[in-house]
Amino acid sequence: MKTIGLLGGMSWESTALYYRLINEDIRARLGGLHSAKIALLSVDFHAIEALQANDDWAAAADALATSARQVEAAGAECLLICTNTMHLVAPAVAEAISIPLLHLADATAQQIRADGVDCVGLLGTRFTMEKGFYRERLEAQGLTVLTPDEDARRLVNDVIYNELCLGDLRDSSRAAFLDIIESLRARGAEAVIEGCTEIGLLVTPADTTMKLYDTTLIHAKAAVDFSLDNG
Repeated sequence: MKTIGLLGGMSWESTALYYRLINEDIRARLGGLHSAKIALLSVDFHAIEALQANDDWAAAADALATSARQVEAAGAECLLICTNTMHLVAPAVAEAISIPLLHLADATAQQIRADGVDCVGLLGTRFTMEKGFYRERLEAQGLTVLTPDEDARRLVNDVIYNELCLGDLRDSSRAAFLDIIESLRARGAEAVIEGCTEIGLLVTPADTTMKLYDTTLIHAKAAVDFSLDNG
């Protein structure tokens, strides 16, 4: 079993979910008392969010690159950035380490393409929905990507930062997200990517007939696949 490196804390709510999902998958595959070998570093999200708000992505890249090197030094044999938004600086982080970075958008796109889906809606922070770093990665694998209109993007972003990152799950926000999902369906989306690691806490497959891709689940599975690959 290879050691999985997790760069988390953005937010800790979703990082806790990564830890649980990875260990549950290891136990399901290996049985008994098996658990995952994990090196985890959790950053202070307050500092990272301030850099996001100031559009200071160079400083954010430096901060995560430093943390990534610490994870590698702790024995990690791969690295996961446990957040969609901070994959904006994934190239700089990957360059700072000598172990592979398992890119969340790549794992998600591969799963979607394997399911035969061509057109997806994308929900996430305003950075994920509006900047090209994520959408272009999906489009490179042949997907058509739709995002909500400006008002809906603002609502999704506000719910993520002001509610979900604080562990605050509101029925009213779930209903608003479901309305947005239906609007994406009306525009031709065959499925929706929950492109923020906290969204899956709010909207689950039990809430909608739209096919959902929970990026936390997908990323966690990719980590376990890597850990147990003896090739």
